[in-house]
Amino acid sequence: MSMKKEKSLLEKIEKKTKQRVYKWHRFFAMITLVPVVLWCLSGIMHPFMAHFFKPEIKKEFVEPKVVDSVKVTFSIQEILKVNKIDTFKNFRLVEMDGNWFYQVKWSNEKIDYFDASTTKKINNGDVIYAHWLARYFLDDHQSKIVKTTLLTQFDSQYKYINRYLPVYKVVFDRPDKMQVYVETGSSKLATFNPVSRQAFIWFFDTFHNWSFLDAIATNSVRIVILTVLLGIILLSAISGLLIYGFFWKQFKKIQPNHTNNKRISHRKYGLAFSIFCIGFAFSGVYHLTKKWNPVPLQEMVYQPDLKMDKIKLSNQNIAVDQKKLLNISLIQFQDSVYYRCELKADETEHAPLAEEKWKKKVAPVADVVYINAATNVLDKEMDFKYAKFLANYFDGGNSTASCCESDSFSEEKKCSIKAAPLLETKVLTEFDNREYGFVNKRLPVVKLAYDTPEETTYFVATDASRIAAVVKNSDRAEGYSFAFFHKFLWMDWAGKTIRDLVMTLAAIGLFISAILGMRLLFKK
Repeated sequence: MSMKKEKSLLEKIEKKTKQRVYKWHRFFAMITLVPVVLWCLSGIMHPFMAHFFKPEIKKEFVEPKVVDSVKVTFSIQEILKVNKIDTFKNFRLVEMDGNWFYQVKWSNEKIDYFDASTTKKINNGDVIYAHWLARYFLDDHQSKIVKTTLLTQFDSQYKYINRYLPVYKVVFDRPDKMQVYVETGSSKLATFNPVSRQAFIWFFDTFHNWSFLDAIATNSVRIVILTVLLGIILLSAISGLLIYGFFWKQFKKIQPNHTNNKRISHRKYGLAFSIFCIGFAFSGVYHLTKKWNPVPLQEMVYQPDLKMDKIKLSNQNIAVDQKKLLNISLIQFQDSVYYRCELKADETEHAPLAEEKWKKKVAPVADVVYINAATNVLDKEMDFKYAKFLANYFDGGNSTASCCESDSFSEEKKCSIKAAPLLETKVLTEFDNREYGFVNKRLPVVKLAYDTPEETTYFVATDASRIAAVVKNSDRAEGYSFAFFHKFLWMDWAGKTIRDLVMTLAAIGLFISAILGMRLLFKK
């Protein structure tokens, strides 16, 4: 008799548990129905747009040219002296339609242009160069430019993912209403958006990132709301999996009819795609946690004011092969000023690599050397020295003790790379999917991997004297999570097309499950 009572009690507990879990599942579904539908639809659009409406542009980088010494008749010293200038941040040479100009950046971040053959200042030079770059990338010298805007911060159309700032937004009067974003300070193409992509960016930003909340609240509030909703979706998926996966007997008891067929379909789709839902929600929440304290990469640029009296040597007399000089700029390192020279790569050493990069629409490799602006001494290792200096300069740690000797968590957080051994140093000329992907934009960069508890790795763009990325173990874990569960990089072995197809089918499956669930909720 006691055995029967125990069995009856267990059955009652099981039934009660089923009822409670089912109620919670319905409650969670009611709260998150609209977010799930919006996220599924916008998620479906992402790979769809990438394959069927992917915009293309004629050129993705400015083809490097050897500086024409015949047309560069004046040195930077002569240019600045004629224009009565003593202090500036940097300079480099740019070419427009066969003419060469000195691009000079001032202490107030403004950029001016001077004709290298006459020393004459070009009025509105930065806008003129922005227009030239935009037309060059598009290979469109006919369409009218209807609007030009200097952006100093990211906005709804020009997102943080593009990295470059400040940039000019150049809008063309064409059927596709093309918008081209260019960074004049580096002659780089930041991004380009035809009208189809503009609409997609708006839709994705509005319904996937919920940017509309920024208009009525702060970014922190938006992150909290998204995190809470994704957390509830995670609970909804888990509760659904418990009910229809582990409490399978109740599933079998349903008698077929019109309403129950909908319920069966909802359960089948829910079970089939619940793992994907859990993966999407979990990686989404994890990704949002990194938004609380983002690394201020835009501020991590080293551009001290330079005095002309420290630059003793004319840029026309430096100890490099002028027939290979592609560009030149300045850096300040340990109270000395150096010319940073980009030279055309040796044909026998880099020609096949350069040709291959051209096919991939990646800028060819250049050799980088540094010349002391006072002594004219060449230093081929300065690129690594300067990268290490920049990493140390922007490192947030203050500890002078070895990080590897610290055992307490609080001390580890204060560890500085200054005291940590350098495990790896190399120049990256291509992106990789593990640590420094295409999303980081800048190439080439110097990779510096340090032996710290967090395995801190700096990626330094020495050409811009800035930090391109900082990666730690926590960033790697989040990055792998997002890549694996949100972008389906586990399907990379099958190719991008198949990977995106599987991701799209997963989102469609979740969308159908949500719609079937919605019909059941309204039927109730």
